[in-house]
Amino acid sequence: MKSQTSAAGAAAGSGGVRFTASDEVKRRGVRRMKVLATGLLGVATAVYALARWAGSAGAGAWAGYVESAAEAGMVGALADWFAVTALFRRPFGLPIPHTAIIPTKKDVFGRTLGQFVGENFLAADVVRSRLRALRIAGRVGEWLSAPGSAERVTTEASAALRGVLAVLRDEDVQAVVAEAVTRRVSAQQVAQPMGRMLGRVVADGGHRGVVDLVAVRLHDWLVEHREEVVQRIAEESPGWTPKFIDHQVGVRIHKELLRFAGEVRDDPFHPARGAVDSFLTDFAEELRTDPATIGRVERAKAQLLERPEVQGLIASSWGAVRSLVLEAAEDEQSELRRRMRDAVRSFGERLASDARLQGKVDGWLEDAAEYVVETYRDEITSLISETVAGWDAVEASRKIEANVGRDLQFIRINGTVVGALAGLLIHTLSVLVAA
Repeated sequence: MKSQTSAAGAAAGSGGVRFTASDEVKRRGVRRMKVLATGLLGVATAVYALARWAGSAGAGAWAGYVESAAEAGMVGALADWFAVTALFRRPFGLPIPHTAIIPTKKDVFGRTLGQFVGENFLAADVVRSRLRALRIAGRVGEWLSAPGSAERVTTEASAALRGVLAVLRDEDVQAVVAEAVTRRVSAQQVAQPMGRMLGRVVADGGHRGVVDLVAVRLHDWLVEHREEVVQRIAEESPGWTPKFIDHQVGVRIHKELLRFAGEVRDDPFHPARGAVDSFLTDFAEELRTDPATIGRVERAKAQLLERPEVQGLIASSWGAVRSLVLEAAEDEQSELRRRMRDAVRSFGERLASDARLQGKVDGWLEDAAEYVVETYRDEITSLISETVAGWDAVEASRKIEANVGRDLQFIRINGTVVGALAGLLIHTLSVLVAA
């Protein structure tokens, strides 16, 4: 419990440096290695003292060899202790130049590290070569074409689509849709396209079905509303004529209208049909070429778009589209999901087998990565340098020592051993030369 509390307190270190429980474990390892390295220095000191005493007591020549080895081991251990300690703090607190390097040079290290990363890891040619070696397009194609991958992608895409639709506020989307549709329709001229479409319809005889329907409905309406038509005509007659005459006139006119409607209905070559053809042909031409007609149609379009009913209809269309998309996204057997699966699988198979497509996709990825690197390199490197600059010097030194200090203690151990061997070699050569 005590160690956990200590680790938690260390993890919440000041200056933006997180001293974690893992760092605390490493720090205990560093302390053990320090004890080992210092103990080895103590052994060398004790051996030196004993060899010195033995030599003065006439123990023989071997005492000189041991004394020289132990002395050089002590020197090597002390020199390496100073070098290692000087990285993190001032030895014995003395203001010796070029000591406590990490705390005092922390900001310089941060800038240097950021520059190093920018030049060696965020270089465009390095990123491109790495992406090219990964063959991302080919690997993605192989995965997409593998059994089950298309289904998984479709499922995840459907879930993402449902999430997006759930987050979006209907009123916001409706406002955007209404504004976009209104702006697009307002900017798009409709008279001339309508004229071209109407001209093609009339030339192909596509309007004749509508004329047939109108003729049939007109004849049926006259039959069903005979009394109303007669009554209406009688009411519009002059007041000085007798009522029975008005009625007879109404009956006669209705009869003629009924006969006319029947002839138009039954005769495909009736002059009235030709008149309709001529009118539609002329109107189509006016829609295409007559500035006055074009202007009237465009003004009518603008007035129609401004009506609240039309705006409400445009805005409400989002609700219908949203419901359809949600239902299709949730149903695994829907046409939307099926087409998505087929499209993903087809794209994966093509991407896995088409070297030219792979080259294009890899090229796009390389271009995108190069753009990101070239555009945001300074921001990335400044993030490193600014982060390091924000660290507390003492806490940063503690954290670095916890992570690399164990290996640095081996330098002290190696210095002791190598120094002892060097001292032994030098003493041996000195004895040989003197002999």
